[in-house]
Amino acid sequence: MTGARKVKITINNLTMEAEIRFDRNPETADAFWKSLPIQGNANVWGEEIYFRIPVKVGEEKSTEFVEKGDIAYWPHGESICIFFGPTPISGENEIRAASPVNVIGKIVKGLENVRKIKPGAKVRIETLT
Repeated sequence: MTGARKVKITINNLTMEAEIRFDRNPETADAFWKSLPIQGNANVWGEEIYFRIPVKVGEEKSTEFVEKGDIAYWPHGESICIFFGPTPISGENEIRAASPVNVIGKIVKGLENVRKIKPGAKVRIETLT
């Protein structure tokens, strides 16, 4: 699969739209896409939301440094992560994951309200296209 596909992310009553991209980490993006729809309970770590998903892939062009709005798979925690700002280990002017992640997409709509999310919130990710 190539290009980008859209997903809807619902956290409680907040809805975001994201693009899953298959060019950077195609194995990870494909495994994630095939697992949809998925849901779980949000964990919050600094300005990152993450939750465990039924996907197991290793590192693939992984990085510890991400951008605001990035969606990444965390191989060490078998979780999907949504980054919206610095984590507790981020340095100045950076967003840093706990350990390497495989970036697979980006929030394109609705990121501005994500700071309101509390631990334990219900998260659902489903396809739009």
